[in-house]
Amino acid sequence: MAEGNQNRRSKFDKLIKMGIERLKILGNDYIGAWVTATDRFFLMGNEVSKGEERILKEALGVEGVRATVSGTGFVGIYVAANSKGVLLPYGVEDSELESLKQKLSGVRVEVLHTDYNALGNNILANDKIAVINLHYGRNDEAAIADALDVEVVKASVGGFTTVGANNILTNRGLVVNNRATEYERAALEKAVGMPSEQSTANLGSVSIGLCTAANSNGLVVGDATTGFELSRIADALGF
Repeated sequence: MAEGNQNRRSKFDKLIKMGIERLKILGNDYIGAWVTATDRFFLMGNEVSKGEERILKEALGVEGVRATVSGTGFVGIYVAANSKGVLLPYGVEDSELESLKQKLSGVRVEVLHTDYNALGNNILANDKIAVINLHYGRNDEAAIADALDVEVVKASVGGFTTVGANNILTNRGLVVNNRATEYERAALEKAVGMPSEQSTANLGSVSIGLCTAANSNGLVVGDATTGFELSRIADALGF
């Protein structure tokens, strides 16, 4: 038993050295509420401290950009992004929109006019595909595909239409929540062209997208995430 614990500890130590970190933001383990990551940059709310920003930057290997949406720093909830584009919800202030356009030169920044305005919760995207809430209409689909320059598919995973909040997708891997059926998992794997792992985060939470920030370079998880959960997520994302 002692040897087994030692082996698990050794694997966890290796993960930490690979640009994989634990973090709390404002004392909260659901760090994905404040952060959304791409392979080109990561967005973060203004509440993220300098020390927290440093941890995110070191793990994700890209520069951070501060933003607000309608005065809130919950960019992980309200913003969907990949390396090519950023989607902001209707209600974003003109000054917030212009600020992001100036900070993200060469990245398309658009506003999506929809009732399902928690875009980060409802859109799961990498640089090739966006998996979106079943309830988005055709105009929404077209706008998402255009802004992010990706193929778009609709899905529900584990009974959740909030695919962004409850799953993780990067250019290297896919993690689906523990309530996903085998059929849902297989369909999602086929759509994104990658195998997947199922996992929870933050000690059993199925809101794994809200518990993490990830790109092809690194992974940051909520501090309450167990070593077992971290290992499964890291394996699926190619670390």
